[in-house]
Amino acid sequence: MSPAGGAIISTSSVVPSSDESNNTQATPSPIPVPSSPSGSNTNTQRPHPKPDYPIPKLRIECHDLNHKGAQIFFTNSVVTHDLSAAVSTVLSTLYNASKSNSHIPPTRSVTLILQSFDGVAYTTGNDLDNDHKEIHFSLDYIAEISETRQHDEIQGVLVHEMVHCWQWNALGTCPSGLIEGVADFVRLKAGLNPPHWVKERSSNWDEGYQHTAYFLDWIEDKWGKGSVQKINETMMSKRYVEDEFWKGLFGKEVEQLWTEYTDTLPESEESHPEEDLGKPDEGEAKDSVQHDKLEKIMNRE
Repeated sequence: MSPAGGAIISTSSVVPSSDESNNTQATPSPIPVPSSPSGSNTNTQRPHPKPDYPIPKLRIECHDLNHKGAQIFFTNSVVTHDLSAAVSTVLSTLYNASKSNSHIPPTRSVTLILQSFDGVAYTTGNDLDNDHKEIHFSLDYIAEISETRQHDEIQGVLVHEMVHCWQWNALGTCPSGLIEGVADFVRLKAGLNPPHWVKERSSNWDEGYQHTAYFLDWIEDKWGKGSVQKINETMMSKRYVEDEFWKGLFGKEVEQLWTEYTDTLPESEESHPEEDLGKPDEGEAKDSVQHDKLEKIMNRE
């Protein structure tokens, strides 16, 4: 191997003088290198490495380690793993990695902030640089999660909020219901949907959260894997105009798609299961209070 690490081998021969050729035995010819099979490439090339997703810097702040919610969080979450897993889940669901990853929002860091406030969680950009995101997670909400749901609910909320760090929003014109529906769609595909989620015929398509998430999941099944990726990436550089948006993607108005979806729902799925939910309905209601904050931040992107 050459000093530079290459694999090229160089050979040279010395032609003997006439006297030397009379007094020495003939040197056997070198064994020829076997020829490559017909049609094969004589230059062996290593396969190109598979593109990777961007890796943001991850941080965490806790405003009160003595809070019951903080104790529950750190008991149920291995932060170094769970935050990275949330990023991986979001990116692998919404995007295919490429060499440049220019189709993925340029989020450079995500800071998880655990603090006391009404609601569940919300995501904002940093005041100075919107490429740095902050996920605010309520310690008061965490403190009220039922014991059997603590780990999955915490991770589910982290995945939902992490979507807001990476999704496109049609230059700030995307309906908030679709924004939240995409976030819960990713949570649904990750298997982190809580037991109170149900498919409902009476809801509107853009009601958001699990209502829109199940609608998007139906689209994914009907039009093929990657359909929600197309929905998200279409909002990368175009403003949202409802009829043009859905017809351009699926050839139908969104209300027609919604009708087709709800027609597939059996009546039995409209009833809510009776089980210990750990206040998820209350949490969803509280989370809706954060819509205005989220929309303001998304409109700055």
